[in-house]
Amino acid sequence: MLLLANGLAGNPVLDGSDAVATAAFQAALDGLMADLALQIVGDGEGATKLVTIRVRGARSEGEALDAARTVANSPLVKTAFFGEDANWGRIIAALGRSGAEFDADRVDIAFDEVVMVKNGLGQGAEAEARATRVLKQKAFAVNIDLKSGPGTGEIYTSDFSIDYVKINADYRS
Repeated sequence: MLLLANGLAGNPVLDGSDAVATAAFQAALDGLMADLALQIVGDGEGATKLVTIRVRGARSEGEALDAARTVANSPLVKTAFFGEDANWGRIIAALGRSGAEFDADRVDIAFDEVVMVKNGLGQGAEAEARATRVLKQKAFAVNIDLKSGPGTGEIYTSDFSIDYVKINADYRS
């Protein structure tokens, strides 16, 4: 029996007058939508990695989202994820073509909590080895700080695997 949004459940209508109930419903809905979005990304054609790109410190939310989206959609970044290669140069290059304004000499990049780049400089072989271990995981985050303002943004993506290429090479639309 379907009881969602038809009144048959007998629950009170959420019209905003009960702030606690409205907030609880919004939190549940946000959680459900985030879970569905992650399932879609993780179930992409040939995907082997689920990656969250988080950008903070952009001049605006729009610039943060543009930067995150450009990194997330970069074929070179996505293939580096598949190869479990902490290639931060590809990330910096994607940021550079994103349209976001920032100083590359101030950027920080971390894979989960492993800081790979601090103030635009790679942190060496030890950091790269630790970041590579992060990239071996099924899911991880790339955390980028542009240090240019208050803007933040988050985008989900996956890797480009060999199976992705095979799947998309084998059919015509």
